[in-house]
Amino acid sequence: MPSPRALRAWSWVHKWSSLVCTVFMLLLCLTGLPLIFHHEIGHLLGTEIEAPEMAADAPRISLDRVLEIAIAEHPEKGGMYVSQEEDDDRVWYVTLSDTPLSDSGLKQVAVDARTGEKLGQPPLDSGFMHIMLSLHVDLFAGLPGTLFLGFMGLLLLVAIVSGVVLYAPFMRKLGFGEVRRDRSSRVRWLDLHNLLGIVTLTWLFVVGATGVINTWADLLVRYWQTDQMAEMEAPYRGQPPLERNRLGSLQAAVSAAVALEPSMKVGFVAFPGTLFTSPHHYGVFMRGTDPLNSRLFKPVLVDAVTGQVTDSRELPWYLTGLLISQPLHFGDYGGRPMQILWAVLDILTIIVLGSGLYLWLRRGVTGSADAVELPPALTGREAPNLNREVTHP
Repeated sequence: MPSPRALRAWSWVHKWSSLVCTVFMLLLCLTGLPLIFHHEIGHLLGTEIEAPEMAADAPRISLDRVLEIAIAEHPEKGGMYVSQEEDDDRVWYVTLSDTPLSDSGLKQVAVDARTGEKLGQPPLDSGFMHIMLSLHVDLFAGLPGTLFLGFMGLLLLVAIVSGVVLYAPFMRKLGFGEVRRDRSSRVRWLDLHNLLGIVTLTWLFVVGATGVINTWADLLVRYWQTDQMAEMEAPYRGQPPLERNRLGSLQAAVSAAVALEPSMKVGFVAFPGTLFTSPHHYGVFMRGTDPLNSRLFKPVLVDAVTGQVTDSRELPWYLTGLLISQPLHFGDYGGRPMQILWAVLDILTIIVLGSGLYLWLRRGVTGSADAVELPPALTGREAPNLNREVTHP
């Protein structure tokens, strides 16, 4: 049992770590809920791309032709990324930009991989889901907003740990899960707050920790560029970047990557000069085919002029951890049952947040009998999260 002095210190840490991040964590809970069901909401809003049914073995058109069809919609732009959904290879999503490193003015064209039909242009910077995602990822403030939310997530983890330390000594006179219905409303909410906090403890910690990791994504990718990517493109160092009109066949580059990794499938392709490759290579990111490694990528660098593979290696541990944490944060493993479980736990977290605020605001309003009641043992939060590929790379 901690000493009274230690308990006071833990209580102070828990109170202020909780209070500082409460409003932001409540925002993240509210915006995270629709993001769990982003595909389903997209279908309801009519923004989800639907590919027509055809025979499973229907022939595919060349990726060069797919790129031509997409650029015809926006001839002033060039290729940035080409990607497919993990579980649907019938559609290519072509992201176009003014320059390889543009972060605004992006356009995306969905092209049927079998017929070449233009299926639509998913909005990248407007609509309900864009607003929810931007609030959840960076508060519309870019990298500073993302890192700020990461700090709020660290405060969440501190609140969880300090709440666990406080739970046993402050609940020793009550049975587990007991809610004193015969007491004042503040006491009832206090007991409910403690109950839901400790029941959702593991989930809160997992979601909080993965959310914090996700906020480091941009920094981790930039470090990877200066580390392994720099080694992979070393033979091209000092050469001028390729102009877009000098790029070779996209299909040839992808075919070379597939020939190198025949047991894998294409996840996405980064055009030369973009964040995920060098100024001289197509970066073809291959993914596995089973449920575990389908979330992991293996980069293959292909010379963008000759179509020859120049290097390929496994991602380092820190990017592997990031890729594993992203779907875990949103409950993407396990299909619909896990989505529902994540949504229920998210709603319980909102209740814990709301009850924590209520208890704080009512701390000086109750009578003397309630003034000595137990302090909140755990203030649950959902931590921030990075873009989970609601839009494609």
